[in-house]
Amino acid sequence: MDVSQYLEIFLDETKEHLQSLNTQILNLEHSPEDADTINEIFRAAHSLKGMAGTMGYKRMQALTHEMENAFTEIRNGTLKIKSNMIDAIFQAIDALEEYLNNIQEDADEGTNDNEPLIKLFQEILAGGGKEEAPAKKTKGTKKKATKAEKQEKWSEIVLGDTEMNVLAVAKKQDKNVYGITVKIQDSCLLKAARAFLVFKAVEDLGEVVVSEPSTQDIEDEKFDTTFSLIVITEYPVAKIIEAAESVSEIEAVTGGDLEIDMSVLGEDEDANGLITTGNALATTGGGGSQGGAQQEKKVSRPVANRTVRVDIEKLDVLMNLVSELIIAKNSLVSASGNEESSDRNSGVNEQIEYLESVTTNLHESVMKVRMVPIESVVNKFPRMIRDLSKKLGKKIELYMSGEETELDRTVVDEIGDPLMHLLRNAADHGLEETADRIRSGKPEVGSIFLDAYQEGNNVVIEVRDDGAGVDIEAVKRKAVERGIISFDQGENMSEKDIVDLLFHAGFSTAKVVSDVSGRGVGLDVVKSKIEALSGEVEVKSIRGEGSTWIVRLPLTLAIIQALMVTVGDEKYALSLGSIQTIEDVKPADIKFVQASEVINLRGTVIPIIRMNEILDNESKKSPEDDMIVVIVKKGEKMAGLIVDELMGQQEIVIKSLGKYISKCKFISGATILGDGEVALILDANVLI
Repeated sequence: MDVSQYLEIFLDETKEHLQSLNTQILNLEHSPEDADTINEIFRAAHSLKGMAGTMGYKRMQALTHEMENAFTEIRNGTLKIKSNMIDAIFQAIDALEEYLNNIQEDADEGTNDNEPLIKLFQEILAGGGKEEAPAKKTKGTKKKATKAEKQEKWSEIVLGDTEMNVLAVAKKQDKNVYGITVKIQDSCLLKAARAFLVFKAVEDLGEVVVSEPSTQDIEDEKFDTTFSLIVITEYPVAKIIEAAESVSEIEAVTGGDLEIDMSVLGEDEDANGLITTGNALATTGGGGSQGGAQQEKKVSRPVANRTVRVDIEKLDVLMNLVSELIIAKNSLVSASGNEESSDRNSGVNEQIEYLESVTTNLHESVMKVRMVPIESVVNKFPRMIRDLSKKLGKKIELYMSGEETELDRTVVDEIGDPLMHLLRNAADHGLEETADRIRSGKPEVGSIFLDAYQEGNNVVIEVRDDGAGVDIEAVKRKAVERGIISFDQGENMSEKDIVDLLFHAGFSTAKVVSDVSGRGVGLDVVKSKIEALSGEVEVKSIRGEGSTWIVRLPLTLAIIQALMVTVGDEKYALSLGSIQTIEDVKPADIKFVQASEVINLRGTVIPIIRMNEILDNESKKSPEDDMIVVIVKKGEKMAGLIVDELMGQQEIVIKSLGKYISKCKFISGATILGDGEVALILDANVLI
């Protein structure tokens, strides 16, 4: 069977199961007796085993099989969870992630058999089962003695009044009522699929009234290798058994007549009505007296499957088409503005307004489709902090909030690494050693907080710690040592500017280079990665109280609301998100601070940037004219951009300029205007 077509689905689902395992095992470490968590882990390991087997990844299948064995024993209560076992499971997850990465690279799981890990699981199982050995032995002898009884499992099904009625009516109508028990081979990987085929084969010959376990449990693979059915049919039992046995990977099928208590029928029983009830039961999969509850479960179940996996490339194409539509709309707007006013023109304007509302709604819808919760990224951090806590010998607790905050998929894919660097930094540099914490009167467990929330058109992610804060003097010393700044510069710098030196490439205050940090790779990578996503990062620190790293990211990278301005003969766009106000400033109001031009705006001193000098364009305005100053903000910092003219607000499509024009950092892209002209987009963050 060619399974390559399922590779993408396999990769997606494996990632989900591994993430689920990571989260659930962390829960298990805190509450080892929680049956729901144990079942959840068992199901994830079981699904992974089945998927790996189906795809032909034998090594992955072997490892998940050992994990599944361990959790079978834990579920049965024959094995207790100890810390060495949690560590072994985490090692197994890491090994599975390694397989997954190999598969992602070249569709092959690699050659690592992970034998030591498999042995470790087998030892844990052997060790945990020692006290249980005698009990297991008796279980084995009992199995032999009751083989015949075991094969007649269908006779043990407990029937409710409704089912008894249905079966009695069927008997009265001279139909056969049989019980059958089906055993699937132990080696079968897809039990639920085999069971489904048995149901289908049996239902071609009759009607399944009850199944034990319920159809829902069978569908979710919550059964060992046997299940039983009660069937109403016109055919002999041999024919039903033959139909069930025709399905591959079925080891044995037994069946026989079911004894029915006919006294449950009243005098004038409406047979047809009861048979309909039987059909309803069969479809809702009512197992014994669970019928009602099962039916309720069925009604709410489809909600879980209301998501569709869409390739991000298809969404990119859709986004591109929306972009073209907005450009076309802008062209219409500018064309209609050039014509003389008339009745016909007002009709066109109405149509344009309608088109405008449709394109805006379409854009919003496509953006929502591209939005995903950052949960997928932050879910792996609790596990990472647990490992760091052990490695660094510090007690660390991670608190997260706002995981449901949504960002564009492309941003979410890129944001994982920078956040990971910030968390590692907080754990290694931010939090003090336990002894130091106790000395300074802090709780011995250090806290790291990761909070995400939406703020206007941005998403803000904060990483905070209650550690020692940034040692300004140490940073200054190191920066002078490394030749990043001179001693005199260091003396005149503000605390904030010194803290910002941490983002300098190759900068590290770690005294020892470890595999956690100290290589000088980290904060500069964080800064460049976030700025590549049109975002910004800043740090606030209070000595002795802790540090806060604030990352601001735009919700979308494709279409923005912009202010169009002119400088000289050229048109430029500025994102509305970064604009605070627009001011009219007289040339006489410009003052100088350290030879730089500033204005005093309502008590705030703001540096100004003459855009015609930055862009090398000759200004159309004479030096005596009042100046138009666009006040832009980046975090706490502000600047005033002097432009020649304001053209108005417009929805623009950001087109990348590619790698060729990457040197000019303050231009973040270009847009096509309604008249076909190209306008460059200015990045206020870089200008500041």
